[in-house]
Amino acid sequence: MIKMKTILHPTDFSESSNYALKYAISLAREFESKLHLLHVVEDVSTMLCLEPCPVMPVAPVMTEMENRARKALDQVLSPEARGAISTECALLRGVPFQEIIRYARQIQADIIVCGTHGRTGLKHLLFGSVAENVVRNSPCPVLSVRHPEHKFEIPG
Repeated sequence: MIKMKTILHPTDFSESSNYALKYAISLAREFESKLHLLHVVEDVSTMLCLEPCPVMPVAPVMTEMENRARKALDQVLSPEARGAISTECALLRGVPFQEIIRYARQIQADIIVCGTHGRTGLKHLLFGSVAENVVRNSPCPVLSVRHPEHKFEIPG
């Protein structure tokens, strides 16, 4: 029998991620697992290729982003779900897929349950796919959940 003691759900607080959370909660209940909720705040200086700027310091922006993310992370689970399963929340800074992989190794995750936006074409090239990179590099199985309202369109 497959045992899942540790489930990781990385979240970006999107509809897709919230939909995948339902799967993570269901698995945590079924297997009596600990559910780890993770949000990665991407460093704005690396996103924008900014050099340290005395006029517009990046540190206060990052602190504000982390404070908002921490509040959102605390509210992502309903009180009912919090009472029903063991949970732990983590907030990291860095490149999302790299930090997800690093954290999965650290907690020895048995499965990662993540949402996917299903971007294709130019959007996929510009924004990449965190879920795709997680699937390719994960030390454990990954359940990639697409929101049911996302319409798949074949490019071209």
